[in-house]
Amino acid sequence: MKRPLILVTNDDGITAPGIRALVSVARELGDVVVVAPDSPQSGMGHAITVSDPIRLHPSDVYEGIEAYECSGTPVDCVKLAKHIVLKDRKPDLCVSGINHGSNASINIIYSGTLSAAMEASLEGIPSIGFSLLDYSHNAHFEPAKPFVKQLMEYVLAHGLEEGSLLNVNIPNLEEGQIKGLRVCRQAEARWDEEFTVAEDPRGQKYYWLTGRFVNEDKGDDTDIWALQNDYVSVVPSMHDLTNYRAFKSLKALESL
Repeated sequence: MKRPLILVTNDDGITAPGIRALVSVARELGDVVVVAPDSPQSGMGHAITVSDPIRLHPSDVYEGIEAYECSGTPVDCVKLAKHIVLKDRKPDLCVSGINHGSNASINIIYSGTLSAAMEASLEGIPSIGFSLLDYSHNAHFEPAKPFVKQLMEYVLAHGLEEGSLLNVNIPNLEEGQIKGLRVCRQAEARWDEEFTVAEDPRGQKYYWLTGRFVNEDKGDDTDIWALQNDYVSVVPSMHDLTNYRAFKSLKALESL
């Protein structure tokens, strides 16, 4: 049987340990093509490059795998994969990550990892964004791999609704400590932000964004609850940002 074609990307850069772990799982399940940024692109969201040229170069970082490093954003990587690298070959699955750090709850808005997966889903490609709750460069990904493989196998076998993707976050625990998977909703949470102000050696002010994550959602069906209780959170997500709950109250506008 023909092996499925799997596109792998991320936002931490093509040599990050997280994408190495993801490639090692993906190559067990299909033919892999990697298109990833040539440097870290965290927090880029769905940004695209329109005012500068984008460079795309073959990479030998993964032996026996077709791989390319891109000077653009994670979304640029997916666009170039579709139009330049793959051309007439449509992937059966796009996986992004494994991100170093959480992309649960509101973090999906800012995440380059999830935006890359979302870009692929816009093209009708079933997509998954994976994140591990460990920001360290030396994060330990082995306990996450069985869950990554399980979810990839499921989507390859069953697909996803068009325009849909999975936002998967994995707790930072040792092998055997993760209790399982929970399909859940995105928690209603936010960042309480502030800027640290300082001066550079030339006396010019600069600002550094800091803050703390605030979760006031007490539901036991959210991604934050799942992660706090040692489960992998699986949130079905999509690009449609329509607030359907507001339709009823806003209908009054039509009679003004």
